Amino acid sequence: MHDALPDFDMPTEEQVHLAAESFRLLADPTRIKVLWALLQGESSVACLAELAGAAPTAVSQHLAKLRLAGLVKGRREGTFVYYSAADDHVRGLLAQALHHADHVDRGIAEGQAGDHAQAHRPRSRKATP
Repeated sequence: MHDALPDFDMPTEEQVHLAAESFRLLADPTRIKVLWALLQGESSVACLAELAGAAPTAVSQHLAKLRLAGLVKGRREGTFVYYSAADDHVRGLLAQALHHADHVDRGIAEGQAGDHAQAHRPRSRKATP
């Protein structure tokens, strides 16, 4: 059936594996909060812990996993490490997930979204490093 579609294209096995790994790492509320905060700007573990409502040691462990997955990066300044989102792909991925969650929460069907999708940003709290 799909053979009849001229533009049908499947991702490679490696692309599928890496995408699934990224989604697996994002399947945690604390990690989503941490990443959203990092999309607002660079931040320390202590600040991220406060924003996420989690212990600094837990946030540090989450950051280590997110860094290994290439979703965040760290910059050392003396004894402190300041974290930021790795790139704009992280912003798009998280923004789409939050946008979808907001639509599910509000019961907005895809056809009803219209221009709302372009103007809408998920509700958030401003992070300060």
